[in-house]
Formats: sequence, C-alpha cells, structure tokens
Amino acid sequence: MRLLTVGVTAIALALGLTCPGRAEEKTSLSITRQPGILYLASHVMETQKLIEKQAEAEGLKGVTVEWRTFSGGGAQTDALLAGNVDVVNTGTGNLLLLWDRTRGKVKGIITSSAQPVIMVSNDPRIQSLKDIKDGDKIAVPTVGVSTQAILLQMAAAKLYGEDQVKKFDKNTVQLGHPDAVAAIANSQHEVKNHFSAPPFQYIELKQPGVHKVVDSRDIIGGALTQATFFTTTTFADANPKLIIALRKATEEAVAFIKKDPKAAVEAYKTVSGDKTSLDDLMTMMKEPGMDEWRTDPQGTMKFAEHLHKVGTLKSMPKAWTDYYLSDSAYLNGN
Repeated sequence: MRLLTVGVTAIALALGLTCPGRAEEKTSLSITRQPGILYLASHVMETQKLIEKQAEAEGLKGVTVEWRTFSGGGAQTDALLAGNVDVVNTGTGNLLLLWDRTRGKVKGIITSSAQPVIMVSNDPRIQSLKDIKDGDKIAVPTVGVSTQAILLQMAAAKLYGEDQVKKFDKNTVQLGHPDAVAAIANSQHEVKNHFSAPPFQYIELKQPGVHKVVDSRDIIGGALTQATFFTTTTFADANPKLIIALRKATEEAVAFIKKDPKAAVEAYKTVSGDKTSLDDLMTMMKEPGMDEWRTDPQGTMKFAEHLHKVGTLKSMPKAWTDYYLSDSAYLNGN
C-alpha cells in the first residue's frame, strides 16, 4: 500500500501537480538523513553551518537549514514526494526507484560516503548467507528498496541463480538501525540477523557471539555509495543557488573529515547523541573501508542493472549521469 501511495504521488509530481516552481529562491532548506556515521558529512555541515555559508557566498543571505532524521529511506522518499522536505540523504536504491517512478523528476545532487555495510548475526548456525532458512529474520532499514535489501537480492542471484533473486525477501523485516542493534543485543529476540551500517555494525560486532556474515564488498566487488543527496528537479530548477551551496558544502565537509576526523566525529556525537565513546568511534574510523568519504557516486550502475533486471526499474539508465542533475556530471562517478 505504501508503494502504491508513493506511485500515485510520483505520478502527480511527474505531471507537475505538486511542488510548483517559485519565482524567487527559498531561504529555508529542509533535509532528511538516517541515523549513523555514514551521514557524517551532514553532521559536519550542520554544526559548521556550511550550507548557510556557501549559500551566502552565492548571494542568498539568511538561509536556514532544518535537518530531520528518519529511521529508513522509505519514509524519507515519501516526505520528499509529498513536498514535506526539500532534499533527502539516503541510499542509492531509493534514488533509482524515485528517478524511475517519476520519469526523471527526482535526481541526485552529490554523495558523501561509500563505506562497506556488514550483515551481522548472533546465531552461531548462520555463518554465511547459505545458512539462512525460511524462518530466519534479517533486519534491514527498508524492505525491498534499501541498500541492504537490494544487496541481499544481488547475493541471492549470485548464490542461487537469477530465478532466485528474491529468495531472501521473505526473510527481511523493517527495523531502523538503532532498534535492530537492540534486537541483536537480546539473544531471545526473534530477529537474530541485521544487515547493518556504521557505526552500528561495529558496535554489534563487539558483542559476545555476534559475527560477520557478509558485507557489501563481498557482494558488489568494490565500493558502494551510501549517503546520497537527492531532490526533485522542480526544486532544483527553482533553487539553483541552494543546490550549488549544498554541493559545495558537501565537498567542504568531506575535505574536513579527511583533514580532521576527530573533530568530525565530535560533530557526529553532538548532533546524534551517540553515547559511544570518542575513542571507540575513532577506532571504528580506522576499520577497512571506513576512509571512503567521497563525493563521486560508486557502484550505482551495478544497482541500476540489478533493479532493471528484476523489474523494479522500468527504465534502464544509460549512465549514472541520467539519474543525477546535469551540473553534477563533473563528479566522475560510476
């Protein structure tokens, strides 16, 4: 029913029935994100007011930015299509889904992270995806379209053949990462597997009996974009300076993370309220692949190819630039 609602709203958007253009650019910006250190650039942007600074440099004075946290990508995309927020910051799968369903009326702006995501389990029987049985539940942020859900489909196709691509779909349950961490910490909980994300996956792996099952690099064979800013083309066309400011602020935040990761993590703790110690978070920042703070899309066409193959995408993009704004083409992604 939720997907049907999204589809109806998307059609309205594609026909220009929502989000009318404005004669003057907005001076307020509403942006969503999910919990987790994958969205570290957004925490730096918020604490240092980088979008506000870059907007002023573009000639927009007095810009205010509201950051809103959602537990999963589905709720974020619903909010975007309903016109309740201006920009969302979530995974590639959600971007591709909306780009397709709105016939190109939703497009990417820039990315900020490409860290690996890890599936963990507290069940000693489950050492690999081959051990997953019908009754085993796997927590993912959004069933069907989240990065983790799509990775499970890609893994199923590799393990069992293309006709079994949705083999694990029936095992997935929708839980925000913090709730899934609580489930994994409780050995009596029915959810014993979580396709997680930083920092949650590293918190879980420190718990007795919790172990890695698979990660995104094993499935996709390389880096995979995680945090992606995207918006409607209606909003982008009406607010070009805000889009430029957001893109430049993201680039500035990524450069800051690489230069001073400790200060960046402190910003994350300030905004998120994460009680994990600074030392533990800094140790996580040194995990393999955790240095992949980057603004160029990674592995997105592999996602698109998969989603088109299984029929989720009706249109197959020719290149990653099809689902990003035209002035984002310099990012040199894939």
